[in-house]
Amino acid sequence: MIRLRLMIAALAGLSLSACGGDKTHDARLAKAGPNPSLAALMRVADPQIGDRKAASCKACHTFDAGGPDMAGPNLHGAYGQPMGRNRPAFGYSAALRDAGGKWDDATLDAWLKNPQAVVPRTAMMFGGISDPLNRADVIAYLRSQGR
Repeated sequence: MIRLRLMIAALAGLSLSACGGDKTHDARLAKAGPNPSLAALMRVADPQIGDRKAASCKACHTFDAGGPDMAGPNLHGAYGQPMGRNRPAFGYSAALRDAGGKWDDATLDAWLKNPQAVVPRTAMMFGGISDPLNRADVIAYLRSQGR
């Protein structure tokens, strides 16, 4: 029941964070060019906007240095780290621990789009972020949360 409530809160937060408060979205997307690559999107991504768009993530994760793990691990400093290894005391799923790879731009972009496609059988219950610039903003925010 708690997991269901967390999923509902996350989905509600995603719908609010993905569209609200970003009056620069279309202009930034145009600046990235037609059919922009992830690199082009990252050049126009904004970590402050990403912080707001990560509101749905905050239903299960904390981002502050020294913050606690919740239903998901604290994500401070996760960027650039091996998948499923950033918080040794957190109970990552075996699928994520064994996936290999690092949390870089490309991996995070794919993960934020559809976690199950990146790591089948992951315990993360998240429907994904369909808008590529919204994903880039969240990635920029995660990048800003250094070690």
